[in-house]
Amino acid sequence: MQGRSESNRELLDAAALCRQLVREGSVEAFLADHRHQLFPDDLFADLFSSGRGRPSIPGDVVATVMVLQALEGLSDRDAARALRDRISWKVACGLALDDEGFDYSVLTYWRTRLRKSDRPERIFDAVRSVIDATGVLRGKTRRALDSTLLDDAVATQDTVTQLIAAIRRVRRVVPGAAEVTLSAHDYDTSGKPTIAWDDPVAKAALVDGLVNDALTLLAAFADDASEAEATSALALLALVAGQDVEQDDTGTWTIVRKVAPDRVISVVDPEARHMHKSRSVYRDGYKAHIAVEPETGLVTAAALTPANAPDGPTGVTLLDGEEPGLQVLADGAYGSGDTLAALRAAKHQRAIKPFPTAPAVPGGFHRDDFVIDHDADTVTCPIGHTVTITPKRHATFGARCRGCPLRSRCTRSKDGRVLRLTPHDHELVESRRAWRDGDFTEDYRRWRPMVERSIAWLVAGNHRRVRFRGVEKNQLGLSMRIAAINLRRLVNLGLAHDGRWMLNG
Repeated sequence: MQGRSESNRELLDAAALCRQLVREGSVEAFLADHRHQLFPDDLFADLFSSGRGRPSIPGDVVATVMVLQALEGLSDRDAARALRDRISWKVACGLALDDEGFDYSVLTYWRTRLRKSDRPERIFDAVRSVIDATGVLRGKTRRALDSTLLDDAVATQDTVTQLIAAIRRVRRVVPGAAEVTLSAHDYDTSGKPTIAWDDPVAKAALVDGLVNDALTLLAAFADDASEAEATSALALLALVAGQDVEQDDTGTWTIVRKVAPDRVISVVDPEARHMHKSRSVYRDGYKAHIAVEPETGLVTAAALTPANAPDGPTGVTLLDGEEPGLQVLADGAYGSGDTLAALRAAKHQRAIKPFPTAPAVPGGFHRDDFVIDHDADTVTCPIGHTVTITPKRHATFGARCRGCPLRSRCTRSKDGRVLRLTPHDHELVESRRAWRDGDFTEDYRRWRPMVERSIAWLVAGNHRRVRFRGVEKNQLGLSMRIAAINLRRLVNLGLAHDGRWMLNG
């Protein structure tokens, strides 16, 4: 059953005896005064629908600990220790000085209940409802979008390690799989196979044997797996057995010299992905996407995806539920034709800096020097030649380029200039024109940097690395972190409660 905080203070109540030791204007001081209004009992009633059994830890206490934990980047053990021996945490939670707190496993228990509920992000939603109640975003019609890469919580695995781990899992969870005869390795022993790892012939034979063992298991249970865990194990084995290898002319399986587009980097966390931030900087893990109101610095929405997910589609979803007419500020990662078209359909103003594009010939004609008539499906080049756009959205000038006095500035191809148009080519052209003509340059330079600051707040301390495995668990962790950051920002802006939420700043 649901536990509730006692309204009567304990003899050694921390707030009564030590409230003056907690800095005014801190999140701890705010929660000491207003945690019941921020996290009322009704907020968690559905998590404990039964009225029987031992009462749980009060919801306002656990929510307060979760917010402080997310704010400081503590592990569950460290958060439980802080509740036990730090006065500021006891004051924030309304505990007595001699209260021993609770075991760290309580935080895991509550996160699991939240994640399996209909409203897993209710703590973020509670803080967001306070933002709405204060009216601080009323009349604020700008949103800045950005993302940042987060390191995963597991080690990146090579092909051999993934194959062995996936086969072991199938043998462990699929009934009868342990009886299938396999020959490449003794899967009941721990560690990697004992071979001469500096011998390429031995390594190649091992890879071939492991892939054949994987295929043997997949063939044996192609139609027999009925349980979800068994089906998941077989699907993962099929994925890792095919993503890094190919069969040569002799029928031997070898590791290919390329990276699969959506390669699983660890069977321990199959949803983590590899992503290059630049040519030389890369991370393995996830990507956090946020939408920020730039005047206040408040995060209005957040989402977590695998690291290789594109920014644009996720950025559009972060604006779901917003009123039309927002000015959306973002960099070139949000400048694809599909994203620009989606923002136009949502009736938002696009203030998106496009990626620079280079002409086919240095110093020559750019794509935007060609005139496209989308109604007539024609393209006219700078000298005046007009061609029809093909069904594949190509404009081929071919023989018209022969003898053209502007050819040296247009193309080096012996077959002449070819334009390959995307379905939303006109959106891209308009985006480049708007940036070139300075339609939103001043707004972009003034307001977009706030999202960079919010990203810095998000990953400060120990928050560049996620704490859990999988998108679902880390999405809950991200929402908790954003709730804590937003609450701290609101407190700094003068958040108070006197029958209603208000800002006194």
